[in-house]
Amino acid sequence: APAWLRRLCGHLLSERLLRPGGVQAVVRGVLEGTDGEWGALGGAGAEAAALDWKKCDAVGKILAACPQQCLSLEDYYRQVCPQILNLLHTQDKVAARQFQRVATTTLLTMAREQPQLAEKHLLQPLLAPLRRCSEAAELALEDLTAGAVLVPEAELGSCVEDVLKVYVVGNDSSSLLLGSLQSVLGVVFSLYSFAKQNVSYLRSPCQDILLWFLEKAEREQSLAVLEGLARLSSHVPTLHPQCQLRVGSEGGAAIIVGESTSDEDEALYQKISLEQCQVESLVELLSHCQKSGLAGDFFIRCLKELTQVAAEDEAAPNPAVEPGGSLLELEQSQARQGRKLLVLQLVAALCEGVSDTVFTDIVQVQEFLAAVLHRACAHPAQGPGAAAEAQTLAMAMGLVAAVLSGAVQLKSGDFAVLKRLVPLLEELSRTYPDPLTQELASDLRIAICTHGACSPGTVGAAAGSLLGRGPGMAAQSPAGPPGTAPSPPSAQHGHGGRSARRERSAGQSEPGASPAPCADSLAPGGLQELLLSAYDPQPPGRAAALRQLASLVTQRDPEALRLQEKLLQVFLENVQHEDAFVYLSAIQGIALLSSEYPEQVLPVLLAQYECPAQGTEDATAAVTRMKLGEVLMRVTRALGDMVFQHREPLIRAFLRGARDPDSALRASSLSNLGELCQHLGFQLGSIIQEVTCCVTAIARTDPEAEVRRAAVHVVVLLLRGLSEKVTEVLRDVLRDLYRLLKRVVAAERDPATVLHAQLALEELDTAVRRALFPPQTLQKKIVVLP
Repeated sequence: APAWLRRLCGHLLSERLLRPGGVQAVVRGVLEGTDGEWGALGGAGAEAAALDWKKCDAVGKILAACPQQCLSLEDYYRQVCPQILNLLHTQDKVAARQFQRVATTTLLTMAREQPQLAEKHLLQPLLAPLRRCSEAAELALEDLTAGAVLVPEAELGSCVEDVLKVYVVGNDSSSLLLGSLQSVLGVVFSLYSFAKQNVSYLRSPCQDILLWFLEKAEREQSLAVLEGLARLSSHVPTLHPQCQLRVGSEGGAAIIVGESTSDEDEALYQKISLEQCQVESLVELLSHCQKSGLAGDFFIRCLKELTQVAAEDEAAPNPAVEPGGSLLELEQSQARQGRKLLVLQLVAALCEGVSDTVFTDIVQVQEFLAAVLHRACAHPAQGPGAAAEAQTLAMAMGLVAAVLSGAVQLKSGDFAVLKRLVPLLEELSRTYPDPLTQELASDLRIAICTHGACSPGTVGAAAGSLLGRGPGMAAQSPAGPPGTAPSPPSAQHGHGGRSARRERSAGQSEPGASPAPCADSLAPGGLQELLLSAYDPQPPGRAAALRQLASLVTQRDPEALRLQEKLLQVFLENVQHEDAFVYLSAIQGIALLSSEYPEQVLPVLLAQYECPAQGTEDATAAVTRMKLGEVLMRVTRALGDMVFQHREPLIRAFLRGARDPDSALRASSLSNLGELCQHLGFQLGSIIQEVTCCVTAIARTDPEAEVRRAAVHVVVLLLRGLSEKVTEVLRDVLRDLYRLLKRVVAAERDPATVLHAQLALEELDTAVRRALFPPQTLQKKIVVLP
């Protein structure tokens, strides 16, 4: 276009932009294109415009630039910024995505170019509902009556959604945005913890906001925020103590002025319940941060904090005991005790919630070990907590030994990291009261300094104890509890026998090793000791023994195969154990035994699955049957095509489980049934009628949504398993399944069940189209004319 035309268009555009409602009018006009009417974008034009993000970004940059007609930059921001925020609340579904993209791009561009004005006119109004109830806000709550609504439900929900659109979807991790969001993270976390305990749609957006900040911020800033959320520091302003969250009528939440209670017991109960809920929410949040290593770093920081708090507690006198203590000292002592209890609660919750994969590299392992060893050097195991302290130290030293013994593939740089433990091990070898622990610490120091070239026998024994390589040794500390050293004859006898067995079992369990010959098989006495260790009261020892027994089954040890009935009984009894490591080890053992001897083991498993043991509670029996169902499915996968001869008893067992009073067991049985049908494929035969009737009845009449969802999922797995043979195998029931799926899509209220039904309809549509319209193939034919 000519220059005069461009100048005239720009002048008219700027003039319209500065009028009331001008931002939305300009956005609509620019994005409308040449269609003439905004409603014309409802067809293919709307999809094209929604996907054309470049046009939306260009419009956003135009809005961020101040026109020449405006008197001042701040005056332009004052007029335009409220209209930009209103773009986030567009109700028109066709234009919503475009408007949100334009608003986000404009806000982020303004934040980069004019951070002070953007914070004043954009970020502060955006976060105003959250800042209004923050601990840092100066609220005149005495002027408000108890129960008064401080932030209505609609305003709070809209604010959280706007923050999600701007920060998470916009994904700009500038210091301005991170700093502004950090000021309201405490309120967002309180809202997340509240939504986690109630039914609210705010749980997912609050979780996304928190995880986005923890991922984008610097590691130290993220750790400081986590400390603030855990109330260990004041880096993050939390929800105002006089504000309370209340469930909203539309599935959200509202913030009200809380009522002060005069009952001290009730106030204490509410405080403890709130703290417990927030700790659980924080641990669940950290469970999503394990791959990045943030959970491990925070766990190590909590351990260091625990050591520091304990040292301060020992150094400071107790004003409650000393008569000369002042009121200020008493308050400081109570604060220290409260902080110590909070750190203990955090460490316990982290150990229970994220301890399985909390450490992601050798540096975090070293920092964890350094924290434990430093605590042992500063506070040797004494007093009533000596046993727990000694067990923790034994576990840490066993972990060092396991790392040095090859459990982790170490590089030269890893030894440089482990050398940071040498001063602590040296001090432990000189000052710790137990002589056996001193000896192990000295040997570990030698092994680290020589990069594992010189590894004394105690290091291998400690590693075998932690890894469970020796029967009955996993639950014991490497050197035994302090002060309880055994007598010399029995100690030498036990050390020699167990270390010899440990070397044999470690050699058998190495990957790639060939099965041991009969002459080197485990002695009967060793097998009996393994069977006894399978009933060890300590879960680690029991699980290690079960995995060792499963390894003997895999190696087809003659003595173990001769006692296969006894092994099956041991595994079945351990399936009922409450510890996950134990019952998963038992499940693995039963699956291996069943895949080796299906004719002998499968009938026993099916009998246990259909008729649980007498004298057990209904809930316990249902959980045990679900575990046995997992065993049966592992056996099904291992047998492959050979599962056909066990088809009828397996399907009969799962059909009976689908009629159980327990809803979780019904859903589990249906899931197993679907996977079995997927494996059987065209071998289903006449049983398909029974499966179809059962699935149809459950999908229509079962009161539990998860069970109906599992029933429809059976159809999905069945169609996927049959693939091209759908019309051939299901020709008698295809119409019934189609009617069932259409009814679920039309009448079902559970969205997950509807999604399963839609997936099944897509599978069915693809299969039928493939049968009706086979792909055209070109063939060359040569005809010899007479």
